[in-house]
Amino acid sequence: MSFQWLKRYMPRGIYARAALILLLPVIVLQLVVSVVFVQRHFEEVTQQMSGAAAREVRLALSRIDAAQSRADIAPVTADIADYLAFAVKPVAPETLEAGNARAWYDFSGIVIIDRLQREVPEIAVVDLSDDRRVRLIADTRLGAVEISFDRRRVSAAAPHQLFVNMIFFSVLVTAVAFIYMRNQLRPIKRLANAAEAFGRGRVVPYSPAGSTEVRAAGTAFVDMRNRIERQIETRTLMLSGVSHDLRTPLTRMRLALSMLEDAEREPLEQDVDDMQRMIDAFLSFAKGDSEGEPEAVDPVALARAIVDDAQRAHQPVTLAEVEGAGEVMLRPVAIRRALDNLVSNAVRYGSRAELSVRLTDKSLRFRVEDAGPGIPSEQRADAQRPFVRLDPSRNQDKGSGVGLGLAIATDIARAHGGVLRLGQSDRLGGLRADIVIGR
Repeated sequence: MSFQWLKRYMPRGIYARAALILLLPVIVLQLVVSVVFVQRHFEEVTQQMSGAAAREVRLALSRIDAAQSRADIAPVTADIADYLAFAVKPVAPETLEAGNARAWYDFSGIVIIDRLQREVPEIAVVDLSDDRRVRLIADTRLGAVEISFDRRRVSAAAPHQLFVNMIFFSVLVTAVAFIYMRNQLRPIKRLANAAEAFGRGRVVPYSPAGSTEVRAAGTAFVDMRNRIERQIETRTLMLSGVSHDLRTPLTRMRLALSMLEDAEREPLEQDVDDMQRMIDAFLSFAKGDSEGEPEAVDPVALARAIVDDAQRAHQPVTLAEVEGAGEVMLRPVAIRRALDNLVSNAVRYGSRAELSVRLTDKSLRFRVEDAGPGIPSEQRADAQRPFVRLDPSRNQDKGSGVGLGLAIATDIARAHGGVLRLGQSDRLGGLRADIVIGR
């Protein structure tokens, strides 16, 4: 049997699901106990007590029928009235038309009224509006007569006490269980927060705690985080070492080329410059998002600074659109490197570029658009991989690269818990690169 339809109505959070698991059996148990109690107490017990009271009322009515006049009703019923604790008196005939009465919450009153009127047909009105007294109006041979007695004669005293006790202790036990449950779920929440922070490039202090299973999961997470950090450190050291060691022979080559004639020197110097740019790209890729700690950054001010620097370098870059205001936790050096790479690619492959910022309560979006040839949709995933060059789609004659610009931006976006999305620019017709980071 499939319960897929039920999943749509289930809570998403672990606290809500645990509370549902805790409260649902308690509520069901209370409903079952309440139904059984009402069935046995309010019906069976009340039926028996009402039947006994009905027999006593019939005895009082038989004495009333033996009286000669309405004035004799009190004397002839005095003895049994004292014995049965009844109050008997004649009343006006219009009271026969009053109708039955009871409180809306008086469920046992339904059984009492039905049983008394069924056992004693002379009873025309049963008034249970007073919780402490039962008032009966009987149509006798001598006219309307009122018989009243204690309510405890037909129903148990304080029948609501069981419900009060049941609800009170259920709430008490549920509160204690909820406190215990919260203490058990807190390590899971801490583990989730640590994993989410690590996915955003932050390392928060975390030590495994809680039950055996939660401790095992926490230990596995700590080991995984350490392995990933060692792997990133090893990659960074390797690329940094290789790139740094290549600078020395390149410097010697520049010195040797400076002694050659201009006709022979310029092509070789261009090759050396290309190699230098490749080394810088390797170093940027090796650094990734490791520079700096997250801090509160104004994304609008950051975007304006990037555009101002590009314009000072005589690059056709403009700030197109700014929406929202506020600060976001970012690594400013890393996110600036990502945006610089996107802007440099846009200027390199297009005639002009535009940078825009959109900040909402849930996300931050940096968008870089250019007027270049763009990237076909089937190649956009490959364009974000390291060392991939899309020669047919981008203008490679305008410079040399190693295919790390988009890869660096992708890594930095992921390290901030975001994503780099490539698409077609509606404004300029070229490539549209969005860095979207959740808040």
